[in-house]
Amino acid sequence: MSRIRLPLAALSLASVSALVLSGCSQSTDASKDTGDTAASASAATGKKPAPFSGGAVKVALVRQSGAGDYFEQWGNGAKAQAKALGIDLTVYDAQADNAKQATDLSSAINSGAKAIIIDHGFPATIQPEIDKAVKKGIKVVVYDVETATKGVVSTEQDDASMAKAVLDVMAKDLGQNAKVGYVNVAGYAALDKRDSVWKEAAAASGWKQEFKVGKVTDSTATDNVPLVSAALTQHSDVAGIFAPYDELAKGTVLAVQNKKLQDKVKVFGADVSNADIQQMTAAGSPWVATAGTDPSAVGAAVVRTTALELAGQLDKSSVQFPAVAITQDFLREKKIENMNQLRQALPALNLAQVSTADWIANVAH
Repeated sequence: MSRIRLPLAALSLASVSALVLSGCSQSTDASKDTGDTAASASAATGKKPAPFSGGAVKVALVRQSGAGDYFEQWGNGAKAQAKALGIDLTVYDAQADNAKQATDLSSAINSGAKAIIIDHGFPATIQPEIDKAVKKGIKVVVYDVETATKGVVSTEQDDASMAKAVLDVMAKDLGQNAKVGYVNVAGYAALDKRDSVWKEAAAASGWKQEFKVGKVTDSTATDNVPLVSAALTQHSDVAGIFAPYDELAKGTVLAVQNKKLQDKVKVFGADVSNADIQQMTAAGSPWVATAGTDPSAVGAAVVRTTALELAGQLDKSSVQFPAVAITQDFLREKKIENMNQLRQALPALNLAQVSTADWIANVAH
């Protein structure tokens, strides 16, 4: 998710809701890539294989975007990488409308696209269309979508590594046997994976979970403020709160501040974006650590994965993007205010070695 992956930034959606984890800029209708991004591409040195040797390759990107700026950055990275590869990219965005995403996917299947990238979505709704695409011989690459269809390439943030990275910081900061709070939602694949790591970490540190609240809506951050505020009214003695999706973390931060507990309660989140960095570095912010991938780099890496699959050069059916821990102290010490500065400070975020080849002009962010 941010968003989330998410960028959640980011933040996989196997849920009773179509709402996605992270996200941002959305377009209601299919649109062609304009290439208006800040990313630059290194020159390719190898000879392009088919189908790229024959000119522009038509690819569809079918999205299910949500709140936050994770999705905007993810989309910008995907568009920049598509342009660098000579991909004719058509983008559809359902904006949390399950029925529309199914229709968008049907349109993409009938558009003549050689490959379809599906960025988030509700599996039960889009699974029939995924099956249709595969049967038609269209290459399908999904990002944070649960599917059992054979032949589909799955890509995702490494949610286990993301949770572990930030929970390692939380364990160091809080120590053993601390009272803690938890803000999360069951049913989303990404959050469920982070939940599994949370349970292990909490048990290992002997933490006492005083409360668990959380919900995902089209205004996740805002809608979680009263939930966390109510929990803090009953349990103001918690030392830290884990909220493993940046929109949940934002709501948690506001609740902690509203209850004037920012000097007593530390917030540990997940995902990273411009908005997350600004909130973490703001004066008096209780958000002391997060972990994430660069959504722009992830979007680009998903497109590169698709290109390798089209060229018959992808030797795996799944690709994961590792996360890194990012602390408030690090951001403040390095005077980091946005993702561009964070990329400079943490080059590993660029995923330059993931899904690449000598014939691919690798986009740098």
